[in-house]
Amino acid sequence: MRRITRTLPILVALALGAAACGGDDDSGGGGSTTQAQNLKGQKIEVAAVWTGTEQQNFQKVLDAFSQKTGATVTYTPTGDNVSTYLGSKIQGGAPPDVALLPQQGVLVQFANDGSLKKPNAAVAAAVDANFSPIWKTLASVNGTLYGVYYKVANKSTVWYRPQAFQDAGISNPPTSWDEFVTDAKTISDSGVTPVSVGGADGWTLTDWFENVYLSQAGADKYDQLSKHEIPWTDPSVTKALETLGQLWGDQKLIAGGSSGSLQTDFPTSVTNVFGDKSKAAMVYEGDFVAGVITDSTKSKVGQDALMFPFPSAGAQQAVVGGGDAAVLLKDNPASQAFLAYLATPEAAAVWAKAGGYTSANKNLSLDNYPDPIAKAIGEAVVKAGDAVRFDMSDLAPAAFGGTVGKGEWKDLQDFLKNPSNVQGTAAQLEKDAKAAFK
Repeated sequence: MRRITRTLPILVALALGAAACGGDDDSGGGGSTTQAQNLKGQKIEVAAVWTGTEQQNFQKVLDAFSQKTGATVTYTPTGDNVSTYLGSKIQGGAPPDVALLPQQGVLVQFANDGSLKKPNAAVAAAVDANFSPIWKTLASVNGTLYGVYYKVANKSTVWYRPQAFQDAGISNPPTSWDEFVTDAKTISDSGVTPVSVGGADGWTLTDWFENVYLSQAGADKYDQLSKHEIPWTDPSVTKALETLGQLWGDQKLIAGGSSGSLQTDFPTSVTNVFGDKSKAAMVYEGDFVAGVITDSTKSKVGQDALMFPFPSAGAQQAVVGGGDAAVLLKDNPASQAFLAYLATPEAAAVWAKAGGYTSANKNLSLDNYPDPIAKAIGEAVVKAGDAVRFDMSDLAPAAFGGTVGKGEWKDLQDFLKNPSNVQGTAAQLEKDAKAAFK
């Protein structure tokens, strides 16, 4: 995916030797909060992709840190092309103190070229106390921790209008891919287009593929493909493409058919389902769909808009995650303290209460989430533990997994245009992956 995915006592210290203290209402659960340091007079710049409502909610986190420590925090939006923005800042000698990276591949890139500073022992202790090992592994390069996954995404969620299901005579959401396709045909027969696909944004198509592939091929194959240890022409890949073709290849099942989907961006794919003039019954994407529903439609999450887990195409239930990792571009007391703060349930609770947020923090009480759906999404991420697999395209070099009009994004858009071209799509994916994974 772009940016722009799923509980023990804590002893956490902020940077430079601050000791942990007892819990309070902010953490909402079994974890303790961090003791305030006196960082008055110190200033840090934090850069991230978030704008709009997300930026406003993150600002609450920055304000809470400032109130706690006395440090002054300035926020800078990076734009969607985070690696390019930060690369230019680094080359110019003026990087922000802290950046939140939405692509794990970019974290690896910056760590390998020496751009990242190492978090101190207090940050590492906070990560160990609050997160499943998979999130530490994802934030590490060659065994060295470089970041904290502050905001994650459960990218295995399908959102739907319950009225459309009811009108079609469907009483329960599907749990398997076969049921999903069958229900889509039933909804189509009722006179409603089943699925809205945001194919103009290639990253949405990579997310479709990853959910099908993980549940069908399994975690080991997923890990191998994500590192390009097996080719994209592997039978497991062509099988996943064939499975996707069962839906994408039936023009009655997707809003606007293939051509219409390729002109539909992600936000529009959501409003196609939940807007005033609905054009479809369902839309697949991660938990952040809830924010688009709330911001751009009159539908209410939990009433007019419900969610079910991505239907399993194989033996296991997929939980594909994404996330934004906070990393250090400058090493100073305030930046180290901020990273340690982001690793606590206290910091997670600030945004969780505001909505539009999922945390992988094991010690964040689920009661901090504002509604049952948000709570269920957060619980799924934590319960999945090390079974979560990170968004594959975000693990890849940006040239393959994160660039508009190139690599996997473009190849899957071409496949959406012609879902019968399974072998040709696999061959093109392999060609592009070879070039990027040099």
